[in-house]
Amino acid sequence: MCGIAGMQSFCKAPVDRALLHRMVRTLSHRGPDGCGTFVDGSLGLGHCRLSIVDLAGGHQPMTTDDGRLSISFNGEIFNYVELREDLIARGHQFRTKSDTEVILHLYREYGDECVRFLNGEWAFALWDASRKRLLLSRDRFGVRPLFYAVADRTLLFASEIKALFQHPGVHRQLDLETLDQIFTFWAPLSGRSVFRDVFEVRPGHSLLVENGEISLRPYWQIPIMLRDRAINEHEATERFLDVFTDAVRLRLRADVPVGAYLSGGLDSTLAAAVATRFSPTLQTFSITFDDPSLDEREYQDQAARYLRTAHDACHCAEDDIARVFPDVIWHAERPVLRTAPAPMFLLAKRVRERGLKVVVTGEGADELFGGYDIYKEAKIRRYWASHPDSTHRPLLLRRLYPYMPSVQSQPPAYLRAFFRVSEQDCHSPFFAHLPRWGLTSRLKRFYSPDVRATLKGYDALGALEAQLPAEYSRWDDLARAEYLETALLLPGFILSAQGDRMGMAHAVEGRFPFLDHRVAEFAASLPPHLKMRALNEKYLLKRAAHGVVPPAIIRRNKQPYRAPDANCFVHRTRKSPEYVSELLSPQRLSEFNIFDATAVTRLLAKARSEDTLGVKDSMSVIGVLSTQLLIDRFVRTGPDGRN
Repeated sequence: MCGIAGMQSFCKAPVDRALLHRMVRTLSHRGPDGCGTFVDGSLGLGHCRLSIVDLAGGHQPMTTDDGRLSISFNGEIFNYVELREDLIARGHQFRTKSDTEVILHLYREYGDECVRFLNGEWAFALWDASRKRLLLSRDRFGVRPLFYAVADRTLLFASEIKALFQHPGVHRQLDLETLDQIFTFWAPLSGRSVFRDVFEVRPGHSLLVENGEISLRPYWQIPIMLRDRAINEHEATERFLDVFTDAVRLRLRADVPVGAYLSGGLDSTLAAAVATRFSPTLQTFSITFDDPSLDEREYQDQAARYLRTAHDACHCAEDDIARVFPDVIWHAERPVLRTAPAPMFLLAKRVRERGLKVVVTGEGADELFGGYDIYKEAKIRRYWASHPDSTHRPLLLRRLYPYMPSVQSQPPAYLRAFFRVSEQDCHSPFFAHLPRWGLTSRLKRFYSPDVRATLKGYDALGALEAQLPAEYSRWDDLARAEYLETALLLPGFILSAQGDRMGMAHAVEGRFPFLDHRVAEFAASLPPHLKMRALNEKYLLKRAAHGVVPPAIIRRNKQPYRAPDANCFVHRTRKSPEYVSELLSPQRLSEFNIFDATAVTRLLAKARSEDTLGVKDSMSVIGVLSTQLLIDRFVRTGPDGRN
């Protein structure tokens, strides 16, 4: 796992070597084990290395013996052993034992189609000197980031945006449309970044640069609705365990120790349980909180004892979140609406302090196997909508959200309006997500008049609808909801702001066996009742976990990962950190002019007068604060700290 950077001039200007070195240095947190550059006329590749496979021989950028192909690669190819053996049988000769060299030879054998053979997580830049063409590629689910921009007739690319900003021609300005997307969906639409004219290679796509032209080409799409109605529970369970076990086995390949995150939920426990079959001395790590409604240490400890892992818990207090939040936004490079990335930032720091570079974790299971509350919520809402005047059906929502006081206390009329069960709502292509996005969009009431005027007529939902697959309208409700989570929130927040960016801030690599493309394709083949039986989420995973995971974890109610939110920054009993008071002052709000200073001041007064803010107001505090931090660090002062 590493950081990559590079450039190619369209006017054949020689590479600015000083700029290339600055870009690489900016990413040194991602790869503290070494760095290097490669220059071929108007093409430059840079790399900073986190050594995990072939510690001695995997230095980058790497070039073939004949000088034809060069690569800067961030990620891991988990099936590199099998690919290497096949390539050797085809006559290829290797000088290292690294997965990086496998990509070079695979490209020599199959060209751009080489990415279809890869099982892993990657972002790479491959230069074909003989054809003067550059191939940028990103993995299927967008686990690893890859951004690009064009300035002064030069394509620049890097693992993080701050490296692109080392070029003075890449302007440090917010893209207000993307900000509006984040304030709707929690994430930018695929391919966008929150900075104007800075883009991200879309998951499952490759970017080809040839003859001065840039073209984006898909090589894989998220598998949805491959339903196999004939499959039975027993067969499905066996097939899942076979493919998932192999996915875990491959993700334990490393020349350094591999640990695992243990949240106390089913997904991470199942992944860790399978990992112990291949790694009996597995180290596990978890997060604990002071608030009992957020803390899961009881289940984490049960899992660690059951699996007999060497377990370590990272306690995260509200003051800890407030202390590291500026660094979290610096690494996330986007606004966030919850503090959830901050504990992950602290957990990765703990893992690194314990001497590990790699962890296996459970992301992807909820998206692919029917685990999210939003899937159950949509099912209840559809059931309620068939009899909208029912007084009993909305009570199911109170059972679904026992940890949300607002749902418990509000009358049916309020719930009917909030949960969007009208006939018109039922026909929306985004039915499952309307309540969530409606709640999130309330942040927009804090926009300044100038931002409102700029965004007048912009429709984030319409922009999303334009990206939907042609067959989306023919999918069932669960398939649509799964797609929106997997294509939007997963790469746009969970794997990025909460995943790669928090881990790699401390040079810790996450590996996700549920996101093995074979597991995803199997999940797409399942009929809905094997994912969610009535309101019993992840039905198949629970069946597969029997005898593998502690029974209490299988039986427990789904608890989403949550962290202390606005109370960390603004509360009646706590003095706000200095940076919070400064960035949320009327003067600084007016200077940046993204938010209405009067409206934000009223929000802060409310936060300082109440013990606990509701979800809407808490998201607003964090959304405004994180945006102000982003502007202060990247727009006002820039990534190198200079005005």
